[in-house]
Amino acid sequence: MATPSLRLGWIGLGSMGNAMAKNIHTYLQSRRGTSLCFYNRTPSRGDALEALGGERCASVPELAARSDVIFISASDDAAVQSIVEQIISCGSELATKIIVDTTTIHPNTTRQITESLAAQGAQFAATPVFGATPVAEQGRLLVAFAGPESVYQTIAPFLKGVIAREVLQVGKEPEKATLLKTTGNFMMAGLMEIIAEAHVFAEKTGLGADVLERLLELNFGTVAHSDSVRMTTGVYMPGKGEAPWSDLNLALKDVGHGVDSAKQVGVSLKVGNTVLEHLKRAKAYSDENGQRPLDSSSLYGVVRQDSGLDFRTEYVKKRDQ
Repeated sequence: MATPSLRLGWIGLGSMGNAMAKNIHTYLQSRRGTSLCFYNRTPSRGDALEALGGERCASVPELAARSDVIFISASDDAAVQSIVEQIISCGSELATKIIVDTTTIHPNTTRQITESLAAQGAQFAATPVFGATPVAEQGRLLVAFAGPESVYQTIAPFLKGVIAREVLQVGKEPEKATLLKTTGNFMMAGLMEIIAEAHVFAEKTGLGADVLERLLELNFGTVAHSDSVRMTTGVYMPGKGEAPWSDLNLALKDVGHGVDSAKQVGVSLKVGNTVLEHLKRAKAYSDENGQRPLDSSSLYGVVRQDSGLDFRTEYVKKRDQ
């Protein structure tokens, strides 16, 4: 397959998918003068990409027929499985195509999808990404790749320097990439839990958020500092009309996959279980408040409650007034 003539398609334009698709389309326009084909179940989500010159498709099968490489960015396992089933419905032409899934799904689901596509002669790779929406918009995600080396060589030009700052090659079995992402999610969630507890401790002791956040910035790195900012600037509980950096429902799914994967091999993720409990309670808070959208860092509100504080910080209260 000659790389310069590749036709690329993108399925799924959530906040992360939209950011990645735009970056790939911009790359195609600037380097090749070609456009990215795209499909999204909710058509309006594709309006901005179409305005940039992206080519809208009316269905998954239409996009599959028009594309050599098909990227998927969906919300969960069921959505990815549905998309793959629709791609498979294209029939024999599938043997010439590459499917690349950027979604964070259970490693078992990735394995099942690999087998389904292999039976049709298609090549498949998993490329889950690390980073929130602002990072995706900057093209600075970290990509975990697992799949055939030939697939990597084909899609590499669209990864590092386009949607990602770096690519981690995990192995040939696609499920190894989602396993790494699941492991990373557990670690990230654990770090977020610690930072939430530290902020509550700083508030109740009178140490204060400013000096703690500065310590996190200087001594614990960008990720820790970013988590802190999400708490101190109210991102954990977005204001009216604002979107979460990373949706709470996705965090529940991601951490749940990690806890389940560990359980299957006899490992107890005690921190992971604590985080999962706090995320579930944050979800209950969201439901009790009109299904208000919350960020994955909203576990901070639960940690606050457990220490006798309001779910909302004073900053959030004033902002929402």
